[in-house]
Amino acid sequence: MSLWIINLFTALLSFAIAGISGKWLVPFLHRIKFGQPIKTEDGPQWHAKKQGTPTMGGFMFIISTVLTAVGGYWAYRIRYALDTTAPETHHAFYRLLSVIAFSLLFGLIGFIDDYTKVARKNNDGLTPWQKIVLQTLFGLGFLFMIYKFGDGSTAIDLGFWVSPQLGIFYYVLMIPVIIYLTNAVNLTDGVDGLCGSVTFIAMLIFTICSAFLRENEMSCFTMALAGGCLGFLIWNLNPAKCFMGDTGSMFLGAAVTGVGLVFHKHLVLLLVALVYIIEALSVMIQVGYFKLTKKLRSDHQGQRIFKMTPIHHHFEMSGYSEYKIVITFSLAGIIFGVLGIVTLILNS
Repeated sequence: MSLWIINLFTALLSFAIAGISGKWLVPFLHRIKFGQPIKTEDGPQWHAKKQGTPTMGGFMFIISTVLTAVGGYWAYRIRYALDTTAPETHHAFYRLLSVIAFSLLFGLIGFIDDYTKVARKNNDGLTPWQKIVLQTLFGLGFLFMIYKFGDGSTAIDLGFWVSPQLGIFYYVLMIPVIIYLTNAVNLTDGVDGLCGSVTFIAMLIFTICSAFLRENEMSCFTMALAGGCLGFLIWNLNPAKCFMGDTGSMFLGAAVTGVGLVFHKHLVLLLVALVYIIEALSVMIQVGYFKLTKKLRSDHQGQRIFKMTPIHHHFEMSGYSEYKIVITFSLAGIIFGVLGIVTLILNS
């Protein structure tokens, strides 16, 4: 049984666990009244009808991913009779565990945020600074783990150009990258099925990358998460019966960032995550332009570039259906991801 067959079974099992678990989880979230508070200023006014839709549905793919990724790894390990005393096997296993732990810790941040919102019955969870402090601490822990288990390089790899070794400054730079990307994935979760679909594509692209980089253990995780996202989409495509919540989106954000940093191919990570990056960048551009024009104009009326941000709301306000947005952004993710694979092949 080849690694690809193991990964296929891993993805299918994760899909089944995530999809079937929704039959229990969604009614349970309804029963305990864990509904999503909706602020109309955070999205188009017609999103108000989604008020009370169960949140924290991210547990579907979190549970399925962790269980099947570990199971897939052990199947791979047994099938190929890996020498567990060899440093490379030992380190690869702990890098896999590091990504899983990193994703779970960020999922915990999201869970605290979701629970606080539900308890207060409004959309105010953790403060931005509380999130940043926790994300920084967990990010430092993750960077230490991948350094300890095999990634001693402190160069930034942009494919056709690799920086000199940056030493401690590399880790100083990677913390803002972790914070930006994980929160960018969180911002992408604003239209039914969008974040799950884009992440499904990202994980498939990362699986192909893992083959070129011989990161076989990591492919067990990427395929498990791809299957989990697909199973969750049964419940999350428009009209969503359940939202992933910050519990799910923060887990996904850490998963995407963690896998990319383990690969240590920064250009590939940039391209695979470009949809998320554009989503967050649209918010920064909108806020910056609004504040600048408000300050410079004589009537102190700020102006906007987009109808609403993140940019998926701009498309929504322009008449795109939620399905069309999901398809468009997913196609963009495929194009950017293929470019990432191409750069990896050309520079390998």
